[in-house]
Amino acid sequence: MWPKETEFPQKSRHLYAVIAEYGSRLYNYQARLRMPKEQLELLKKESQALENNFREILVLIEQINVLKALLRDTQEGLHSHSRDADGGPAQAPDPTEEMSNLVNDILKKLREDQVQMADYALKSAGASIIEAGTSESYKNDKAKLHWHGIGFLNYEMPPDAILQPDVHPGKCWAFPGSQGHALIKLARKIIPTAVTMEHISEKVSPSGNISSAPKEFSVYGIWKQCEGEEIFLGQFLYNNTGTAVQTFELQHEVSESLLCVKLKILSNWGHPKYTCLYRFRVHGALGDHT
Repeated sequence: MWPKETEFPQKSRHLYAVIAEYGSRLYNYQARLRMPKEQLELLKKESQALENNFREILVLIEQINVLKALLRDTQEGLHSHSRDADGGPAQAPDPTEEMSNLVNDILKKLREDQVQMADYALKSAGASIIEAGTSESYKNDKAKLHWHGIGFLNYEMPPDAILQPDVHPGKCWAFPGSQGHALIKLARKIIPTAVTMEHISEKVSPSGNISSAPKEFSVYGIWKQCEGEEIFLGQFLYNNTGTAVQTFELQHEVSESLLCVKLKILSNWGHPKYTCLYRFRVHGALGDHT
């Protein structure tokens, strides 16, 4: 028995639906396979760095336990040999408790923010990047997912990445060349007193160096609505061999509160294609009318 003519369109539609479904699955599978190798290598290196840090912590814990044991032995020796004038045991401070307090203080300081100053350029506090006064981002084809040779889903970091505390490798805003700028609207009006620049260290850098780190940079304040005259606040040098977090006191003071700050990068540490900024903070005192 021959199939009816109406069955052919139905079978064709069903066939097309099956092809479309498998095409969609293939698309998703290829997208996963085409995830940049750089990301995989980055994850491996981050995992290795965390593992090394964990091992260092375990070694420190062992050393602390050994030190505690030595202190307990010393304390027992003092109790067995020391006597006061009345023949009773001398009242000596407990070294174990003192060591425990010292360790707790150290751990507390490690958990605290290193800068210990309010960041008025923090995005979660209300700060933002004004795109019109900010350099273009570095365009990198490797920072895209591809399907059949067509690039899509760009995962480059936007400029406001510098206003966020996440400074894991790769979580930076890159702009082409060694000179660029970013216009920042602060969370509130302040009289700025200092700025902090942060970059990853060579130890955790996937490339093994930080040549894309900023070198010389300057900071300007802007009086009204992030437009108009720029007031020079200072020029500084980020030391690529120093600590990852470096704070600089401003060289010029202002008498009135500012809402906007412009960061100008003047050079980097040698990368020929781009400069990468991880985090920039602005510190200061609240004005009378904020």
